[in-house]
Amino acid sequence: MSETVSEQPATTGGSGTVSEVALLALKLGCTAFGGPAAHIAMLRDEVVTRRKWITDAHFLDMLGATNLIPGPNSTEMVIHVGQVRAGWRGLIVGGVCFILPAFLIVLALAWAYVQYGTTPTAEWLLYGIKPVIIAVVVQALWGLSRTAVKGWFLAVVGLATLALYLLGVNEIALLFGGGALVMLVKNWCRLPGRGAAAAVLPLIGGVPAWGLALQATSSVSLVQLFLIFLKIGAVLYGSGYVLLAFLRNDLVIRTGWLTNQQLLDAIAIGQFTPGPVFTTATFIGYVLGGLPGAVLATLGIFLPSFVFVAAVNPLIPRLRASSWMGALLDGVNVAALGLMAGVTWELGRAAIVDWLTVLLAILAAVLLLRFKINSAWLVLGGGLVALAYRMLGG
Repeated sequence: MSETVSEQPATTGGSGTVSEVALLALKLGCTAFGGPAAHIAMLRDEVVTRRKWITDAHFLDMLGATNLIPGPNSTEMVIHVGQVRAGWRGLIVGGVCFILPAFLIVLALAWAYVQYGTTPTAEWLLYGIKPVIIAVVVQALWGLSRTAVKGWFLAVVGLATLALYLLGVNEIALLFGGGALVMLVKNWCRLPGRGAAAAVLPLIGGVPAWGLALQATSSVSLVQLFLIFLKIGAVLYGSGYVLLAFLRNDLVIRTGWLTNQQLLDAIAIGQFTPGPVFTTATFIGYVLGGLPGAVLATLGIFLPSFVFVAAVNPLIPRLRASSWMGALLDGVNVAALGLMAGVTWELGRAAIVDWLTVLLAILAAVLLLRFKINSAWLVLGGGLVALAYRMLGG
């Protein structure tokens, strides 16, 4: 059976098996360090470049659709790929297997935190991994841009998104604004009047600002804990910094269940473990409610993503076929690449700090571009080099 698929593969059945989706998702869940941009880059390397399950164009459209719904982007992309490859079973298994390794690692770290009041350091690991991740993301940006940038106008939108992001403009406004701008410009001749333009305004300002009103309490309720994380998973757009704001508002200010230091410790754990950053919820859930709290918090924050992807995935080919929604996807795609480039620049400034990290980044880029080495092995190799450097007294 050939692994190649058509430009827009069926999203309801799939041409592969659940086991191959599970193995890929587990592999990424164990090795995908570096945050959503890095996870998406590694996923593209596996499913577009190596396995050829989908095309770059379809991958970009899924990424664009993912950016239009709340939740953790990289997790939702794995769920999308699982559904395309193996139907609804692949959707569930792919998402669960991607989340599971991080859930177990964070659970163990949360236990150590509760027992000993501190978190094991992983600075030596991140020191070697981060520059490799930068090379992986740059490779993905280069490959995706060749598909996404369909002319000078889309290139200008992507570069403008990058510039505005670096100037501090909100990433959600840039994402929806870029999509709406391209949709309007490409369909200007079709506008019957102000009514059509007015219909676009909810898209530009469409980031949900609503939430569940939860009363403050001094004792932890598992039901309330689940509802807090279910709300966050259902409405959260944006980066880990946005997640930090949500968590602080609900768990530090409103309920008083956590201190600021505990919250920062939880975010740090989510950042340096592989897999989705949203497993911060696992850590907080365990600290507040033991194993039941960890399970409920994790279930709450990830459950909406499965529902959203199941609803949106079958619509992606129809969105692409529509002149209006196809243009919206084009705009969202180039805006998303601009944001990825901005995040990569910021991460690169923090990751590439001395001669060894420069060497690791260059070596990883050469191995990726020239020899097509699997990015997962490069990530692990970067960590091993950093460990060896530390043991030799570097």
